[in-house]
Amino acid sequence: MSQQNKRIVILGAGFAGLQLARQLSNTSFDITLIDRYNYHQFQPLFYQVATARIEPSSISFPLRKIFQRKKNIHVRIAEVKEIRSGENKVITDIGVFSYDRLVIATGCTTNFFGNQEIAAKAFPMKSTTEAMALRNRILMNFEEALRARGEDLKAIMNIVVVGGGPTGVELSGALAEMKRNVLPKDYPDMDFSKLQVYLLEGGPATLGPMSKASQQKSQQYLEQLGVQVWTNSVVERYDGTTVYLKDGRNIKTHNLIWAAGVTGNIPGGLPKDLVQRGNRLKVDRYNLVEGFDNIYALGDIAYMETPKYPKGHPQVANVAINQAKLLGKNLKASLPGNAWKEYEYKDPGSMATVGKRKAVVDLPKFSFQGRLAWFTWMFLHLMLILSVRNKLFIFINWAISYFTNDTTLRLILLPTKKQVEMVLEPEMENARG
Repeated sequence: MSQQNKRIVILGAGFAGLQLARQLSNTSFDITLIDRYNYHQFQPLFYQVATARIEPSSISFPLRKIFQRKKNIHVRIAEVKEIRSGENKVITDIGVFSYDRLVIATGCTTNFFGNQEIAAKAFPMKSTTEAMALRNRILMNFEEALRARGEDLKAIMNIVVVGGGPTGVELSGALAEMKRNVLPKDYPDMDFSKLQVYLLEGGPATLGPMSKASQQKSQQYLEQLGVQVWTNSVVERYDGTTVYLKDGRNIKTHNLIWAAGVTGNIPGGLPKDLVQRGNRLKVDRYNLVEGFDNIYALGDIAYMETPKYPKGHPQVANVAINQAKLLGKNLKASLPGNAWKEYEYKDPGSMATVGKRKAVVDLPKFSFQGRLAWFTWMFLHLMLILSVRNKLFIFINWAISYFTNDTTLRLILLPTKKQVEMVLEPEMENARG
C-alpha cells in the first residue's frame, strides 16, 4: 500500500462510522474519526430514554473509551462545515483535516418536509440529547397538568405522535403503558382517563414496509393499549397548541412528537447532482461516491442501486454495519477497486415492539407476533449493545419494569441558564459571521 493512501477521515460515529473505525483499528491506516458528539448513540432505544425506561448513559458509549489502546484512531469532536474534494480536505469548526480517503457516514436527521413551523415547535427524537429533551417535556407536561384548567388542560393531556414507522409505533406504545401503569401512581390526584395518545400516519397502515400481518397486529396492539391510531392522516401545520390535518380535522395539543421521516445529513461542498431521493449520495457497489476515486458514503447517507434494491437500501442499522464491514475488508485487502467485493444486502428481517409482550417480527420466509416476538426483539437489541456493562444495566432495568410495570428514572433534568447561554452564544456568533 502506498504511503499516500493511509490517511482516512471518517465523518460520523454512528453504526457505519463506528464499525469502520473498529474494522481498521490496529492497522497501518491513520484514522481520524470526526463526530459532533463524543459518544456513539444506539438509536433504536431512544424511545425508551424518552419515556424514562432506561438512562441515556445505557445507550451512549464514549468514543475515546471504545478506542482506548487503538493508537491509529484519533477522535475529534467537531462540526463539519465543508468538504473540499479538490484539495482532499475537510473543513470543521476546529480546523482543517487532510485525507487520502474520506468516508462520509453522517447518517440522517429529522425530515420536517420543509415545514418550518413544525420544525420550530415539534419534538424530534434523532439523538440522545433530543430524547432527553423529550423526556423532560413529557414529565413536565404532567406537572403543568396539575394546575391547568379547561382547554389548556385538554391540550396538555393530548400527546400526538406523527409517523407510524417503528419509532412512532414503539413510542406510542410506551406512552400508553405509562398512562396505564405509571402515571396514576405518580399522580393519584389526577384523572388519566382524559389523557389521549394519538398516532398519526400518512399512509394506509402502521409499519408500512413490514408484512400485512405485522401492520394489522401492530395497530391492534396499539388500540388495545388505548392509542388513537389515525391512518391516512397528513399533518398540514402546527401552531404550538393545535395540530391541523389536511382533511380538516384538528387536535388540541401542547405535545407534538415528530417521527415522520428522515433526510440525509450531507456535508456541504459536494456536487448537487450526486444527491438522490431522501437527500442521499449516489454510490456504486463498493460504496464509492459517484465521480470520485477516494470518497465513500456508508449507511443512511448512501444511495446504492442494485437489482434487488433498485430504489436504494432500507435505512436501517444492519445495512450500515455490513457496508462498513465490507469496506473495511476491501480497504485492508489493498487491492485495486475492480478486485474488491461488491456489496450485496441480505435482509435478515425487521421487527418492532409495541408494549409488554407485544411485538411483531418479519423474517425472510415468515412472520410472527406476540410474546415470542417480544422476547426476540429484546434479545437481539440487547446483543447489539456495545459493552457488557451496558447490557447488564439495560437488562436489569427491563427486568424491574417487567415485574413491577414501573421504573425509578423519572428525573426532570433541565439545563441551567448558563448552559443554555453557552450553547446559544456560539450559534449567534456563527449566524452573525
